[in-house]
Amino acid sequence: MGLAFDPANYAAQLAEKRERLCSLLAPYSAPEPEVFESAPEHFRLRAEFRLWYEQGQPHYAMFERGDKHKAVLIDQLPIASKRINDLMTPLLEACKADPLLGRKLFQVEFLTTLSGEALVTLCYHRPLDDDWDAPAAALAQALNIQLIGRSRGRKRVLERDYVVEELEVAGKPWRYQQIEGGFTQPNGGVNQHMLGWALNAAGENTDDLLELYCGNGNFTLPLSTRFRKVMATELSKSSVRSAVANLEINQVENVTLVRLASEEVTQALTGVREFRRLQGINLSDFNFGTVFVDPPRAGLDPATLDLVKGYDRILYISCNPETLAQNLDELNNTHRITRCALFDQFPYSHHMESGVLLERR
Repeated sequence: MGLAFDPANYAAQLAEKRERLCSLLAPYSAPEPEVFESAPEHFRLRAEFRLWYEQGQPHYAMFERGDKHKAVLIDQLPIASKRINDLMTPLLEACKADPLLGRKLFQVEFLTTLSGEALVTLCYHRPLDDDWDAPAAALAQALNIQLIGRSRGRKRVLERDYVVEELEVAGKPWRYQQIEGGFTQPNGGVNQHMLGWALNAAGENTDDLLELYCGNGNFTLPLSTRFRKVMATELSKSSVRSAVANLEINQVENVTLVRLASEEVTQALTGVREFRRLQGINLSDFNFGTVFVDPPRAGLDPATLDLVKGYDRILYISCNPETLAQNLDELNNTHRITRCALFDQFPYSHHMESGVLLERR
């Protein structure tokens, strides 16, 4: 259950999260966490709304977790970016006015950026054909957005299915292709704090970095400046495509990108299996001194835990402090926490991101 939206109480909620993280990390003698707060309003760059129809008229709606029958009708969402809020009313009014846009429309998804771009996906319970394109193109031009139509098994893209974000890390701008439906950090301001902290914690290195779960290269790009070479791994095909594009956009040339799951990386590095996807890549050319991990909520699996313990330094970003603590039960035998941080990606909820730097004892 989420916490109530109350900017006046934001500092108290953040303090509670800090205490919770300190409690979870206390058994491992962690230092005081560096705390990176969020803007109290308009911090979320993504939002998804179902449409709820009353007397034939659509309204944006959200639902309590686990109850899809009791709709809360809204016309603004203060945690969402100002760009999303500015788009909500004119977009819905246009869909009400034109049956080609509004008929059997059941969901609207927004993806915005700190750089000002916006992509909107309209989801339908009917097939889309060429008739949809003209009014959709007019709407996209009027609102200065990228617009996509989705129906079962179909996706109509007018111009492109991504936005380009620009983030500043340690004074340097980085550009990111963020594709519709792909994972991106929802809180752009806090994401910049995370990237800056990771860069600072990594320090300057003359050896190489192994990165697991690299996604679209969110951390890969800035971290590439702190190591001789980087081998970054990711399983999702769409994330790999975006990561390749982002390396090219930013002219990063010291990163080798490999589409492997974390357990496959373990098998490759330990010589258990050979992978066709590694053809042309000589693993012995790498001298990994640091491993960077940003795993899913389940944390690191046992095989990956065994792998990362083999490196002198482990930089671990976690979206679930409970599974981070479980992993630390094992990692604490070989490594000690020298830095830790709390990143408040999700104000007014119990979720939080954290980071630890572990160094060999």
